[in-house]
Amino acid sequence: MKEKKVVAVGMSGGVDSTVTALLLKKKGYQVLGLTMQIWDNNPLVSGNKSGCYGPGEAGDIEAAKKACKILEIPHYIIDLREEYKNNVLKYFKEEYQKGKTPNPCVMCNSKIKFGFLIEKALKSGIKFDYFATGHYVRTSFDEKKGLFLLKKGLDKNKDQSYFLHRLKQSQLKKVIFPLGAKKKDDVKKIAKENKLEQFASKPESQNFVECDSYSALLPKGQSGYIIDYKGKILGEHKGIINYTLGQRKNLNIGGLPEPYYVLKIDTKHNSIIAGPKKMAYSKIVKVKNLNWIIPFETIDQNKKIKAKIRYGVSLADATFLEKSKTKIVLEFTKPQFAITPGQSLVLYDKDTVLGGGIIDK
Repeated sequence: MKEKKVVAVGMSGGVDSTVTALLLKKKGYQVLGLTMQIWDNNPLVSGNKSGCYGPGEAGDIEAAKKACKILEIPHYIIDLREEYKNNVLKYFKEEYQKGKTPNPCVMCNSKIKFGFLIEKALKSGIKFDYFATGHYVRTSFDEKKGLFLLKKGLDKNKDQSYFLHRLKQSQLKKVIFPLGAKKKDDVKKIAKENKLEQFASKPESQNFVECDSYSALLPKGQSGYIIDYKGKILGEHKGIINYTLGQRKNLNIGGLPEPYYVLKIDTKHNSIIAGPKKMAYSKIVKVKNLNWIIPFETIDQNKKIKAKIRYGVSLADATFLEKSKTKIVLEFTKPQFAITPGQSLVLYDKDTVLGGGIIDK
């Protein structure tokens, strides 16, 4: 770049962020690395799973520092423990106590990675023009509409646009996603070709927290009844925080004609309603707390769109029954399994993210 723009890369110590920094440096940008510190030494969080929040963070920070040293770029650690506690952990706890199933990764991306990390780094005197991450998504600018667009990553197995649907136009204007048009295998190949093989073989963090369960982050729940859809008591649960819609495992209710699934979490009566799988399907969903990347008033209410009710499921055809800036009601062409309050629902037009919100009911 003739102007030598400075790009700060969110460095996690993994192959994606390391290759992101490498590619940007090769393009002529001045590059520096930023690593979040979010682990607050919670003694209850420990387990065999790798995760973003947990004692394994120390190793990730060292890996990020090493990557920056190899790439010969500055590295900074940004302390976000308090921000993470107040905006992700608190949100996670409160939603579960309401009988909902939150997605902490969506909240972390919008408020922490693309929010406080950038804000705090700039306030500390670290100067940069753009922020980049190793997310598998793409952006473009629609000159006719004057809008920045967020699009799916080309690698269908790694597309992470679902997690970034809460980004604002002001954020999209200043971000770069070098891996959006690449496949994971290509990224690992680039790492190996540039003597960064140690990062290509590093296990990926797939979880929110380094725990076998979320119980360490949640208050101990009160026991109550598991009842069927007719009101018959089937058994007992050990706290509604241990359950989510569509769950089949750990219900410990036997002697039924067919497997039962969680149909509803009744916080008022501290009970779990269970029933046959066919009863866990629904066609209509109400979504609130919307974030529109594309202005909602420009989206044709009569147009059929695609919606994703959780990460890891296929897009489904749907139409609007109601549409406003703050809430929508959708009707799916085909019934969807376990539409779960608290989860994020994301809207797409082909490969472009329109926006999304939190499933209400």
